[in-house]
Amino acid sequence: MSDLDLQTHTHRRFNPLTEEWVLVSPHRTARPWQGQVEDVTTEQAPRFDAACYMCPGNRRANGAINPEYGSTFVFDNDFPALRPDTPLAVSGDGLRMARGETGLCRVVCFSPRHDLTLARMSRPSIRAVVDVWVSELEAIGRAPAIGYVQIFENRGAMMGASNPHPHGQIWASADMPNEPLKEQLAQQAYLEKNGHDLLGDYLEREQQSEERIVCANEHFVALVPFWAVWPFETLVLPTRHVSGLDDLDDAERDGLSDIIKRFTVRYDNLFHTPFPYSMGFHQRPTDGDSHPAWRLHTHFYPPLLRSATVRKFMVGYEMLGTAQRDTTPEQAAARLRAMSEHHYLGDADDVFAAG
Repeated sequence: MSDLDLQTHTHRRFNPLTEEWVLVSPHRTARPWQGQVEDVTTEQAPRFDAACYMCPGNRRANGAINPEYGSTFVFDNDFPALRPDTPLAVSGDGLRMARGETGLCRVVCFSPRHDLTLARMSRPSIRAVVDVWVSELEAIGRAPAIGYVQIFENRGAMMGASNPHPHGQIWASADMPNEPLKEQLAQQAYLEKNGHDLLGDYLEREQQSEERIVCANEHFVALVPFWAVWPFETLVLPTRHVSGLDDLDDAERDGLSDIIKRFTVRYDNLFHTPFPYSMGFHQRPTDGDSHPAWRLHTHFYPPLLRSATVRKFMVGYEMLGTAQRDTTPEQAAARLRAMSEHHYLGDADDVFAAG
């Protein structure tokens, strides 16, 4: 590999977290583009939307009235994908297997203001969201029927968000979902072989080279992983070995709020648009075991490739063969690192005022 120029030649990179490969084709961004071009919305959302079922005081689809909340607000999803009353029946013949899956789904409104995103919220307001994530994890994870709590956010219509109000979701299931399960198996195997946690060793090497680090503080590092699939994919890692959000102390919760603010602003500044992404925390399951192989981490998967109007599609070869990216992670990290930490729209006042 020392004879291969990773910034020029097509190559494969290994993801040790999932034990899968990604194809990197650095020359592909030079190809002409006559494919789909996304619309860019320049119209500013109102601070309060009377038609939004997440804004304070408004009626939701199930008839419930939201409280006049002034910070964060959590409610059970009105159309949950997982339900606690699902029968635990099993059916199948070995090749056609199915079984009931119990769980619950909640919605976390990040702010009462309809027009904000995490990138435009203040650090104290983001810290309030972090505290809610922790408290929900602790409360939901204590239920004996819950084996894993997945906290995530779909940001923007391009990533499937059905409402522009700043919010995320929590899906808690009896069984562990596929992606964290793959990571658990890989991390456990690495710990048994090497005596260290996988992501701790990886972070140490990234801190030595610095070429893929976007920004960092005392407690967290945001970087474009060596094996990134999405064009500006980011991995956020704690500098201390913690296995879940509930392990973070007060200073680390502040550190997580700070790092989220700093690199999501960079995202928006890259193409001067509210950057779409899917984000989620991966952490130990809630089965009561300590899981020393696990290190808490956060994945950010944004689809934009060349501009606010041209995105990456996972089709064809990606669906049938191997995930593929058109720029190198090093190039993506350099572009994000060069962005200002001052939002192109200016700082938003986080105090809610209807109207």
